Amino acid sequence: MHMSLCVCALIPTLVTRTELVLVIHRIEDRRSTNTGRLATEALPNSRVVMRGWTCDNDDELEWSAESRPLFLFPHEDAVPLTSLASVAGDDRPVTLIVPDGNWRQASKVHRRIDALRDVPCVSLPLGEPSVYRLRHEAHATGLATLEAIARALAILEGDGGPEIERALLGIFRVMVERTLWSRGTIDISGVTDGVPDGTRRDRP
Repeated sequence: MHMSLCVCALIPTLVTRTELVLVIHRIEDRRSTNTGRLATEALPNSRVVMRGWTCDNDDELEWSAESRPLFLFPHEDAVPLTSLASVAGDDRPVTLIVPDGNWRQASKVHRRIDALRDVPCVSLPLGEPSVYRLRHEAHATGLATLEAIARALAILEGDGGPEIERALLGIFRVMVERTLWSRGTIDISGVTDGVPDGTRRDRP
């Protein structure tokens, strides 16, 4: 994305009880269309763990005994997040571990990292289709990483969850629309709040 289209100044600061741990594949980290990193920029209670090197440091995947770890990915044995978000007698904050990469990369994380093997795997309820238009989605119900994080926080953060979801999806929408406009895919009327004055497209 050109500097003139940068969304950094628009990123909100969203305080959450839930800790986000983004496990990102090294190849995904270099992509300009990545959305997981955008989510962590908005969430102070988050951290990033890099994967995909020959010597990964799995010690980085630790969490406090006072928190409840949950791994977000729709594996066959995944339990609906709505059923684990509030467990009777367990008021610990959640550490939400989210893999970031293509579907194949993300699907391998849970079984390849020893520290995660006993962590419950959770899935999101079916919702609106993804509005991520920068890549082809391999699965009909697939979501961009930021969309998945936003929907999970809407559940985990109680009364404040929906507002956090709206704020995350707002910056996500601007990022997607500005990128599409710069590629000549959509007209300026399709960009929320337009683009900064003097900005030019990558191509005519």
